[in-house]
Amino acid sequence: MLIKTFGYTVQGISATQVTVEVNVTQGINFYLVGLADSAIKESQQRINAALRNTGFKMPGKQITVNMAPADIRKEGSAYDLTIALGILSASEQIMVERMQEYVIMGELALDGDIRPLRGALPIAVKAKQDGFKGIILPEQNALEAAMVEGLDVYAAKNISDVIAFFGGNESALKKMEMNINDTFLSELTNTDFDFADVKGQESIKRSMEIAAAGGHNLILIGPPGAGKTMLSKRLPSILPPLTLDEALESTKIHSVAGKTGKGHIGLLTQRPFRNPHHTISDVALVGGGNNPQPGEISLAHNGVLFLDELPEFKRTVLEVMRQPLEDRVVSISRAKFSVEYPASFMLVASMNPCPCGFYNHPEKECVCSSGVVQKYLNRISGPLLDRIDLHVEVTPVSFGELSNKQTSESSASIRKRVIKARTIQTHRFNTKEGVYCNAQMRTKELKLYCDLNEAGNALLKNAMDRLGLSARAYDRILKVGRTIADMDGSENIEAQHIAEAIQFRSLDRENWAA
Repeated sequence: MLIKTFGYTVQGISATQVTVEVNVTQGINFYLVGLADSAIKESQQRINAALRNTGFKMPGKQITVNMAPADIRKEGSAYDLTIALGILSASEQIMVERMQEYVIMGELALDGDIRPLRGALPIAVKAKQDGFKGIILPEQNALEAAMVEGLDVYAAKNISDVIAFFGGNESALKKMEMNINDTFLSELTNTDFDFADVKGQESIKRSMEIAAAGGHNLILIGPPGAGKTMLSKRLPSILPPLTLDEALESTKIHSVAGKTGKGHIGLLTQRPFRNPHHTISDVALVGGGNNPQPGEISLAHNGVLFLDELPEFKRTVLEVMRQPLEDRVVSISRAKFSVEYPASFMLVASMNPCPCGFYNHPEKECVCSSGVVQKYLNRISGPLLDRIDLHVEVTPVSFGELSNKQTSESSASIRKRVIKARTIQTHRFNTKEGVYCNAQMRTKELKLYCDLNEAGNALLKNAMDRLGLSARAYDRILKVGRTIADMDGSENIEAQHIAEAIQFRSLDRENWAA
């Protein structure tokens, strides 16, 4: 008897339907075909033990399992339940007429329990598009999938519960329901970090407000203990709240990476803040591998990627970020597959100005020679620095500022100004696909929205000549100037806006260690 059940394979952050065809005939053997990896081929032993321990058995006949389409590689153990239900139905141990209305996925334990899988959200989205009535998933993944409206989502603990459900016992599986809008809004809480805790550093706060208002990349340069890491961790607290579409897109990526499920809902409600260690590999940063997974830059999508002690990262790791910083997407191409992950993130980096950390310190003397300082700075290439909009020098905080009892401006207050500037940009780019803030402007948008008056042009020309800035740095200055103008509520970019934007390029390579 031939039976078909349905699952999905995840490629990138999208899913492709897999039809599991099970045929039971005379003979004694088990064949699994359809370009399945080792984890799927080992499912025979897991299914055999799970069925026996739940009162069923593998039929003593020839079983052929085909996973179509056969030219797409399938990976992972999430097809155990799909195959097991097909075998039971094809061997007439259970009679199921409505099985083809549902997507059924999950890994089987030897006692029949169902273990979680990765990519539940993109699977549920595609199942809804393909017209399935419902989806049966492990209980750990059900809330995540329940965010898809119009799809019945059932949480399964054990294969016996799934069998009972198809036998007519609707209460055997728990139906998951969620009002996504109400749940999402109720979870938009403040972060644990607040700019009210920061003493002094008003100029640094201003630069971070500009970065947040326009989505600009930022690098903080200063001695140890000046507050670079502390300030960076507080940046997400002044970014605009995630929209529902952004939250769903980010959750898809985290779902594929198996990093959701923390908390009582599966939806990300805070902008991601990723802080990888400097020993990270280039594949871990951008994604890929034998079983392709999103990297840190994709996990930071719609959020912040913080690289502490930037020169300590391997040069190859830093250089692979150059293309994603421009295109805001990363393409992973190998001989047998090609996947694409979103990577629209704010890069925030920090570093010491030299190996000892005290170059240009107002009180402590640097013990590094000029050659050592230059060698240290050369660890960061010019092309990467060009892609960072704001270069900010962080100075130590004095005792007077640290001991001051006066409370600083809160993140909530700063966030209101940031949201106001972002609202202007939303209206400006509402007809521009793929452009949502000033940092994402392309050449066409720069010509439309960054026209300078005579004074601004003269100021920028002088800066280009004196600092030896590149054409990319010229574009970055215009983008930052546009953001400062938006924060001032100015329709045009004035000379003072360009002047402030230029000062954030004063740490470019030619001017840095001079």
